[in-house]
Amino acid sequence: MTTRQLHYLSGLLLTAFIGVHLLNHAAALWGPEQHIAFMDTLRLAYRNPLVETLLLAAVAVQIFSGLRLFKGSRKKATKGFDRLHLWTGLYLALFLLVHVTAVLLGRTALGLDTNFYFGVAGLNTFPFYFFFVPYYGLAVVSFFGHLAAVHQKKMQHSLLFLSPSGQALALLLLGIGLAGLLLYGLTNQFEGVEIPAAYQLTSP
Repeated sequence: MTTRQLHYLSGLLLTAFIGVHLLNHAAALWGPEQHIAFMDTLRLAYRNPLVETLLLAAVAVQIFSGLRLFKGSRKKATKGFDRLHLWTGLYLALFLLVHVTAVLLGRTALGLDTNFYFGVAGLNTFPFYFFFVPYYGLAVVSFFGHLAAVHQKKMQHSLLFLSPSGQALALLLLGIGLAGLLLYGLTNQFEGVEIPAAYQLTSP
């Protein structure tokens, strides 16, 4: 199996998980309790040792194969969607490396439940939100941008009067809109929500 094929297969698994994960974050629009309740339900599946091992393996494959493909394709990407595919892939590789490492360290080294409060602490604390807002926002946009670039390459026919490039652009715009909605739900929507001391990034 080639590096590209491994990257594609691991990407399919991660796309399914990330889609559900973003849906979980959307539940924050109805409050922290709903977000945590939905997460607890989902964890029955993805915290299963077999499923979690597969997901972590997919993350590792996606990062290393993605970086290898980036190195080999960097000079060949001249078109707009080719560049979008390349650079969103690089950002996603770096994001996955940092994000998954942080979650695993939070669970093991810090003994924290990496739930709603683990995610929103940085988004709602000065000055850390200057890093975390673009960090998470760009991750969502990059995810949809990467999907859009792959779709544009593989789609051969128009759909709903949109060309493959038009469909890809619609996917990218959807990602931008969703990123804004999720950040709203995880920040402004919950102004005044008390973050437990264990999750606070600054001293009380």
